[in-house]
Amino acid sequence: MIKKKWLNTAMVALFIAASLVGCSKSGGSEEMPKGDPNDTTPVTIQYWHSHAEAQMGGVNYMISEFQKKYPHITVEPVFQGGYTDLQKKLSAAVAANDVPAVTNVEVSVVPNFADGGLFEELTPYIKRDKVDMEDFSKGMLQAYAYKDKQYGFPLIVSTSVMIYNKTMFDKLGVQPPQKWDEIEEFNKKVTVKEGGKTSRYAFSVPGWDTWYYDPWVSNGGGSILNDDGTKTSLDMPESQRWAENFKKWFDDGSLTVGFGKGASDTMRQMFLEEKIGMVQHSSAIIKTYVENAKFEVGVSFIPGDKERKSHIGGAGIVMMKGAKDDQKEAAWKFIQFMTSAENNIRWADETGYLPTHKSVIDTDEGKKYFEKWPQYKAVFDNFDNVGPRPQHPAYPEMSNVYKDIVGEMALNGKDPVPLIKENIQKMNDILSDY
Repeated sequence: MIKKKWLNTAMVALFIAASLVGCSKSGGSEEMPKGDPNDTTPVTIQYWHSHAEAQMGGVNYMISEFQKKYPHITVEPVFQGGYTDLQKKLSAAVAANDVPAVTNVEVSVVPNFADGGLFEELTPYIKRDKVDMEDFSKGMLQAYAYKDKQYGFPLIVSTSVMIYNKTMFDKLGVQPPQKWDEIEEFNKKVTVKEGGKTSRYAFSVPGWDTWYYDPWVSNGGGSILNDDGTKTSLDMPESQRWAENFKKWFDDGSLTVGFGKGASDTMRQMFLEEKIGMVQHSSAIIKTYVENAKFEVGVSFIPGDKERKSHIGGAGIVMMKGAKDDQKEAAWKFIQFMTSAENNIRWADETGYLPTHKSVIDTDEGKKYFEKWPQYKAVFDNFDNVGPRPQHPAYPEMSNVYKDIVGEMALNGKDPVPLIKENIQKMNDILSDY
């Protein structure tokens, strides 16, 4: 019997619903798909999504181009709100045995949904159609796989980067730090204090989502989970180096950590007002910074020590296992089209998300894209250093524990290291309850 005491109400409903469509945990068939890839019988599929209004021009363009190629397939895009709202509505749809053929899914919950048997495994389709998986960023693909089975493809992809005031840095004669041992000197040159209070912070790290500081853990030589995922590794000294440094930089006034309602907007505004020299934020926000800043904006990959990696954010595109048989072949064609190299640059340019294929970088379209948006080069210089978040069904709940600890530092100035140590058992209990 699977224990999932950690799940919130919506997720409990989701897994109860999963039992209605079959409980083959992580189930995936190695058989070839049953559908006929040459069948042109008219079929309609729904695509549930969380695309913002600003992205709908790109979405509608892709759907219209898809339907030119496959006139027998009608795609109905259905906006279901943000990722959390979408997940709740998927749970209700599964319970009602009336699911969409294709949907977005936020990257951190892929293990939950895949483990519950809600997604169709795509490996048989990939093998049948000989999809070039080597052209994708390896880490991006891994983010939408679980237990060596491919359940989705990267679509709405972002990663965290360091966005900096290049005009300011040029005047100061500084570069964004690439290694941890460069941060101290960087902080001294960029931080400004007046009357004992910081009037300009060297940099900011968001505290509202562990997605931003999970890579700091591994870049310092630590890890979130042990090798078999049964316990957290945050009790290891190397896994606490990030917290020790955050506290030191926080106390000396070099680092500000955003937490609570409106923290993202506040951090962005402080950067635009030149009260912060550099912010760690999503690559999906780069265009917003560039379009609103009165100075030149630069982008750097996040600094590393023992290694230098960042994590995948955003959402992928998957096929629901409970979709009708006559919809699945159409759903697969739509997934292929939306994530193909052929359309990758146009999609990225329209939506602000990252290209996902290596082959597009040196194409004419790719070169024009990077001329238009040179800030994205920092990501593609580290294309294979962008990897999945910790892949454990209980990770979202467990991560809330140390997110709240960072909140205690950001809001109340508390030392996160002893708080982490005090909460190790709580985090392990969440993992063992799965």
